[in-house]
Parts: sequence; structure tokens; C-alpha cells
Amino acid sequence: MSFTEQFDVAVVGAGHAGCEAAMAGARMGLKTAIITMNLDLIAQMSCNPAIGGIAKGHLVREVDALGGVMGEVADAVGIQFRLLNTSRGPAVWSPRAQCDKQLYRIKMREVLENQPNLHIKQAEAVDLVIEDVEGTRRILGLKLRDGRQLLAGATIITTGTFLNGLIHCGEERYPAGRSGEPASVLLGEALRRLGLRTTRLKTGTPPRLDGRTIRWEAFEEQPGDADPTPFSFRTKKIVQPQVSCHIAYTTPETLQIIRDNVGRSAMYSGQIEGIGPRYCPSIEDKIVKFPEKTQHQFFLEPEGLNTHEVYVNGMSTSLPMEVQFQIVRSIPGLENAEMLRPGYAIEYDSVDATELDRSLKVKSMEGLYLAGQINGTSGYEEAACQGLMAGINAALKLTGEPSFTLDRTEGYTGILIDDLISKGTNEPYRMFTSRAEFRLHLRIDNADRRLTPYGRKLGLIDDATWAEYEQKQARMAALAVLLTTKKIDAAVLAIAVPSIEPASVQGSTWAQLLKRPEVEIAPVLRALVSELSRDPLLASFVIEPSLDRLSAIPRNEARAVETEIKFAGYLDQQKKAIQKLKEAEGVRIPDWLNYTTISGLSREMQEKLGRVRPQTIGQASRIPGVTPAALGLVHVSIRIQGKDRGEKPAEVSVA
Repeated sequence: MSFTEQFDVAVVGAGHAGCEAAMAGARMGLKTAIITMNLDLIAQMSCNPAIGGIAKGHLVREVDALGGVMGEVADAVGIQFRLLNTSRGPAVWSPRAQCDKQLYRIKMREVLENQPNLHIKQAEAVDLVIEDVEGTRRILGLKLRDGRQLLAGATIITTGTFLNGLIHCGEERYPAGRSGEPASVLLGEALRRLGLRTTRLKTGTPPRLDGRTIRWEAFEEQPGDADPTPFSFRTKKIVQPQVSCHIAYTTPETLQIIRDNVGRSAMYSGQIEGIGPRYCPSIEDKIVKFPEKTQHQFFLEPEGLNTHEVYVNGMSTSLPMEVQFQIVRSIPGLENAEMLRPGYAIEYDSVDATELDRSLKVKSMEGLYLAGQINGTSGYEEAACQGLMAGINAALKLTGEPSFTLDRTEGYTGILIDDLISKGTNEPYRMFTSRAEFRLHLRIDNADRRLTPYGRKLGLIDDATWAEYEQKQARMAALAVLLTTKKIDAAVLAIAVPSIEPASVQGSTWAQLLKRPEVEIAPVLRALVSELSRDPLLASFVIEPSLDRLSAIPRNEARAVETEIKFAGYLDQQKKAIQKLKEAEGVRIPDWLNYTTISGLSREMQEKLGRVRPQTIGQASRIPGVTPAALGLVHVSIRIQGKDRGEKPAEVSVA
């Protein structure tokens, strides 16, 4: 007789999506199980042990603002922090941290194990428990390889690269989810039997080197920031020791070795069917696609404080191991480098994300949610935000609450999900700031202002965190009022910005002065220390008269106020554009709308709209190939068909 366990939420996979999904379900009060094939590899950083980067750092901030855990864990184990894009505007500033690979998974497991309502299971899910009643399929849970049944009201699949995973290293190939770990074949077959549209994608990883065999003085050192920028709004200080990375370059010999052997790469021999990430190509892909480039850059990045293993960022490859060895040793400084692990490519199954609705639930059945690389994305951060949203929505569904979604104006998380469910993807999807229509509005510094009230309402933000959030907003508001009402004093101006003539700003406020591109808030706050000390909200932050580190108010808060002041005009313009987009998003497309009966709608439009089943006119407009004329017909038909049904279509935002 099989052994059966009952949970509210079951999460398959303990990668970055699975951890966030499980934590969300448990924090929202539901009995949650997370199933992984190896307890020791929870939140394993399969590729680069780094969190964040351009746009990815925005996603981590949003996960944190909603009550997720990735940011806090990264802050606890980060060994090099850098704020990227600071030479450009604040809309594209993004934090990145090189993490200690081993400590990351240890810390994440500790977080999961200490979470009430969360149960961690080492097992392999091999099939789904399915109920079919009058044509409606419902997923009731999982069948495990050991014969157990794990029943749940909602099941979230977050299998990463494990679904029918196939590793390639030169001419060699073998089934695996990651190097040294078995692929999830039976569960992959179970998902295929559901009739979901699937595709094959590919990603890869570079070789790892023994740092003791590297001649470090041959490379340019790349230190982290002297004053690290954390991911989490709750992190007060980075306490981990910090290390440097190093920059390396290919030589003509390197390029020749690759050209001579490119036919042996699994990518170019025809051995790999899956499509790889366009924005993170293999080294052989770079050589083939950019033949005019005579040099390519690598980064030598440490994998932890207690290991000599070094990650060669930029050298992802599926060339044979002996060729990888030649490539490494062709680079000055790596002449004697020992390769600890070879690079490889991995192919895996993913599901066409247009099968999902905005809550990440599979539209054609009840009780099944998908998150992470199974939906066609790449990267830990893209996985984490999906996992969090799937966990939230699974919990809401079970408690009878409406689903929680973010639109494109509210966060990069909303953009990612909207892109996936509206367009799908034929390559691993990576987030970029260029995907956002309202980048200046979706900054890292205001992610908490945008999303933490949602996290509080959902039950993911505790009392202490909420109190800190409210205090921060009050401080920033007080500082903004002070700057917009306090007139410039000539004596203070001489201290703050001596290059500006007092006569040119006579009668102006400090906020008006800050609108000048050459004026920064740091010297202004230093000069205004006496004013700050008299403000009841800001006084407690006056620690030292010199204010060398903006001790009058936390640096991140001061910068956020500065950005709001400097770019007030642009932000007002974006608010107007956001309102127009929300109006389009507000026109819901009811589930009962039959596209095949819409007169004048071409068969192509009927098929596209019927496959995706967009939830709003706004979403429909972003489906590739859907024309304005088709949208007009759909809009009119909602009213006509609704009238025939005696219904008035709701025109409210789905968010």
C-alpha cells in the first residue's frame, strides 16, 4: 500500500524559483512541501555564483520588496559587491554581487529549514496525480519514485534544466540535470502527456580553474565597491570579507584554436537541437558571429572564500575537454592553469509560457503552476521572481482570494511575466532594462515604495519590517519637504557648492538647485547639517558633523530623494504615459469570448488570440503580429457578445 502525505502547496525543485515559491506559500500560512533530489544542493548556483547585474539586480530588489529571500541571502554571503552603470542615469543603476557558492546554498537551506509551515523532502517526482471531471483536469499532487503520493491543493513545477536534461561536452553527451546529477526524465514525460506545448532550449557553463595555478599578476584587478550596495532593503551592513575579480583577454592563438576546432563544438556539429541564449553566447559562438573582433574579454571570478576554484566568466563552451585545456593555456597568466571542471552545454525541455495565465497557472487545468527555466527564462533572478509570484498565487487560489499580478508599469517582474505569457520565447529569456517602457519609474531605489505595500497585504512583510519601511518613507518625505521649502543661504551655498554664484540662485530652494546636473545631494546635506539636526524625523541620523558618509540620512534614501527631485519633469511625463497604458490594461477580455465568431477577424488572428487567450486588450496588443484593426474588432465584440449574454464586461485593471 502506497504512503500518502497531504499538503496545501507542493513545490517540485529547490532551485532559486522553488525556494521563493515554497517560502511564499509557507509565509502565507499554508502547509507547504518542497521536493528536491538532493538536500545538499538546495539553491545550488549551477553557473556563475553571482546575483544581480543589469536589470537582474532590479528583479532581486523587487523580490526583496515583496518579501522574498534571495536578496537577504545574497547580502549575507556576497564576497564582492558592485553597483553597475553608475556612469549613466539612476534608471539603469543595478547591483551585482559575487557570492560564496557553498555559503549561498547553506544559508538558503538554513532559511528554508527555519520557516514554519515548510517541509523539505528529498525525493524525485516522477508523475502527476490527475483528476478529470467532465473535461476539466485538476492536478491533485505528485507521485514520487519511492512509491509515495504527495497530494496538494496546488502544485508548482520549478525543475530548472532537469527536464530531460542532456549535457554536451564536445562529441560526448549524456543525460543529466547538472553535471553529476540525474535528469528528470519521468516527470518530463508526464508533462508531455498533458499536451502542453514544449520546446528544447540550451544553456552552458565555462570551465573552472584552480586559482593556485593562476599567475594573478598578469591580469588587471577588478575590486568591488568600497561601500557595498546591498540587495535587501533590510540589510544594514555587508559583513563578509570582500575579494577582487580579475580581467583577462583572448590572444590570437586563442582565437585560432577555437576556429580550428569549432566543428567539434556540440553547438556547431549539429548535435545540439536546442536554442541557446543570444545575450550570453558561448566562446565559439562569439568567434563565429563576430569574426571581425580580434579580442574577447573574460573575468576570473572566485567561487568562494574557502575554495581555490575560479569561474571563467565569458568562456562558456561545449568544445571537447582537451580543446578547452588548450584555450585556457593560450592566455598569458594561465599558461600553467589547471582545469578543475570542464565547461559544457546542457539541453532541456521548457514549456511554451503562452500556456500560462498572469498568475503563472497552466490555463488548461486547475492546480498546476510553472516557474523558472521551465518557462523559457535564463538566470537565477528571473527564476526567483517567477517562483515568488507562483507561490503567492497558489496560496491565494487555495484561500479563495483573487490572484496577485503586476503590470508593466509596476515592476520588471510584471514585464517579464507579461512578455512570457503574451509572446512566449524561442530562446532563453533574459531581462534587460531596455524591455521596460518606464525605466525611470522602475528604479532599484523605489522598489520598496512600489511593492512593499503589496507584500504587507499578502502577509509576506512582518511587523518589524513594515515599521522600518514606514519610518523610511517618513524620513524621505521630510527630507524632500526640507529641500523644496528651504531657501538657499549664501553662506551655506559657499560651503556646499562654491562654484555657483549666490546671485544666480537668489530666492531659489535647494530642490531647485539640485535640478542642475552638476549639483549632487551629498555636499548639500553636509552643508545643511544644522538644519537636519533640528528636524525631528532626521535628527537621529546626524551622527557626525562632517557627514563624510551622508550620516545625516542613509545614502540610499538621500539618492532616492535626489532622483525624484532631479527628474521630476520626466517622471511626471511617465506618469501620464503609465495612465494611458493602464487604460488599455483595464479593458478585460472575458474568458467566454469566442474569437472564431468575430466577423472580420482573420484565421491567423483567431489562432494567435485563441492560443494565448490574453486577459486584457493591453496584453493582446503585445502578442506578435496582432494588429490594431484586430484589437478594434475584439474590443467591439466584447460589448456585442457580452450584451447577447446579458453581461456587462468589466473594465478594470487585472493588477
